[in-house]
Amino acid sequence: MQELAELGIGASAVPGGGAFAGSWEHCYRANLWSRIASRILWRIAEFDYRNEHDLYEAVKRVEWPRYFRVERTLRVNVTAQKSPLKSLEFATLRIKDAVCDRFRDALGKRPSVDRTNPDVRVHGFLESARAMLYLDTSGEPLFKRGWRTGAADAPLRENLAAGILMLTGWRPEEALLDPMCGGGTFLVEAGVTARGKAPGARRRFGFEQLAAFDAALWDRVKRETRGSECSPSLYGSDTDPKALNATRRNLAEAGVERWTKLERADVLERAAPATSGVMVMNPPYGERMGSADELARFYPLLGNALKQRFAGWRCYVFTADLRLPKLIRLEPSRRIPLWNGALECRLYEFEIVSGSHRPTRIKRTSASSSP
Repeated sequence: MQELAELGIGASAVPGGGAFAGSWEHCYRANLWSRIASRILWRIAEFDYRNEHDLYEAVKRVEWPRYFRVERTLRVNVTAQKSPLKSLEFATLRIKDAVCDRFRDALGKRPSVDRTNPDVRVHGFLESARAMLYLDTSGEPLFKRGWRTGAADAPLRENLAAGILMLTGWRPEEALLDPMCGGGTFLVEAGVTARGKAPGARRRFGFEQLAAFDAALWDRVKRETRGSECSPSLYGSDTDPKALNATRRNLAEAGVERWTKLERADVLERAAPATSGVMVMNPPYGERMGSADELARFYPLLGNALKQRFAGWRCYVFTADLRLPKLIRLEPSRRIPLWNGALECRLYEFEIVSGSHRPTRIKRTSASSSP
């Protein structure tokens, strides 16, 4: 909610996200500037239902031609929680039919369906007895910034990387290091944030296809600037030359390559690039790295490397391997639960100080006076 508040939008937390009421200006600004949202949906209908017939009739009552033109292509997505309907696929079909039939009754023709690259996306959410319909104002998910050109194995989504950076408390005046940078997602997100670049400046949005779209207002919102342009000190390394090449291309495409220093180095051997700063990494785990035994050997070495070379740094490890705190032999100061898609993960914070984190034990002795 803090991010929306900084955009001048009052929002409240709801299961799975946040909700706000506002103008189209708020909608445009949230889509353009939100670094952590996945989609921004516009609720247009809510109703009770018991079966597929109820669903069809309620959806057909919506005045769809007032929301978008019949020439726009369409896709319908449905998710459900405790719904009595046996088939989500059939429910999706009935919603699609209801939308198209309403257009046919009003205009004599129906919109075409495009499951790959639709102009308009309708989202249905089904609860046990209540249904909600939304129009997607974002279009493609908001983590698709438009800068990624170099692929890497299992790349971290941009909005998740941005959220992790926010959780670390990193500030542009601090050094930032990703010692296992892969495709450079953390580095790019840090760079564009420090430079005051809007994350959505390179892409198009679903609201541009809706009947209510105001091109003049959108042009004005796009010209807004937020915050000052800082010159961050960003550092990245990896052992894989292909990953470093991908990072270079992505940094260049995002326009932040000049503030980033890359080198080929092993996280277990590289030195700290500054006396203090923030390290953030998403190390390989599971099938990306190999067997559980390999990871069990890697984590203690990582802990030793952090203690030996990164005193004065705040180090953050994002992983789905929940054995990490035990194996790395460091006590995390925070454990933040996060989800990477359907995968349960943790963001572990380690504040590295000189020497061991274990408290020093004072040897107690007793003394007696001479008689």
